[in-house]
Amino acid sequence: MVSVVEIEIRIPTQVPVMTLPEVAFFPQALMPLHIFEPRYRAMLRDSLAADRLFAVAGLDQEPEGRKAASFEPPHRVASVGIIRACQKNENGTSNLLLQGLCRVEILEIAREVPYRLIEVRALVSEPGAAGEENERLRRELSRLLTLREKLAPSATLGITDFLKTVKDPEAFADIAAFNLCNEAAMRQRLLEVLDVHRRLTLFTAHVRGQIDEIRLRRKLQGDLPDGAVGGN
Repeated sequence: MVSVVEIEIRIPTQVPVMTLPEVAFFPQALMPLHIFEPRYRAMLRDSLAADRLFAVAGLDQEPEGRKAASFEPPHRVASVGIIRACQKNENGTSNLLLQGLCRVEILEIAREVPYRLIEVRALVSEPGAAGEENERLRRELSRLLTLREKLAPSATLGITDFLKTVKDPEAFADIAAFNLCNEAAMRQRLLEVLDVHRRLTLFTAHVRGQIDEIRLRRKLQGDLPDGAVGGN
């Protein structure tokens, strides 16, 4: 008999962070990263020597108050991930795979040099509705994502197929949002919603709206080639 040992990963109160434009990193998501800046090389070195944890935060393009004056102001909500694989290249850069673990609220920037270190508070999602209702929404969102892919094929078909195997509504919502939501502002909004039912409802409405837009565009386009809708 093979015994399985579950290891609980505790999120520390301070973690290194990468602040990236138009990025919202989610729990459960897998993010490939290419590390080349000196500050992030140092961060990676220290992370690998310690707990292999660091956060990825989106760059807030519309900061308010004191935050507006700071360098690379991060969004308030980010995610901490763990380095699952890392390969160092001969030129000193590295390629790694980061897996999201937990949403966190950024409380304060503790330091900037040699890389940014932030104080965080772990955030926990709430179901927001009965399990049956969240499961119904998960199925509906899955159906709509598949339909959107049929109407406007993209390179995400593999992810859409994989999501059909993800039965947990919260994990489904997060993985789908990270991989299949193509609007940065909506991704960040979904990241900040801790109510799973509301998260599913919001994303479902967003995808349904996109499907309506695709159908309307096709109706207006008629038999014209792409890009010639104005001539119809």
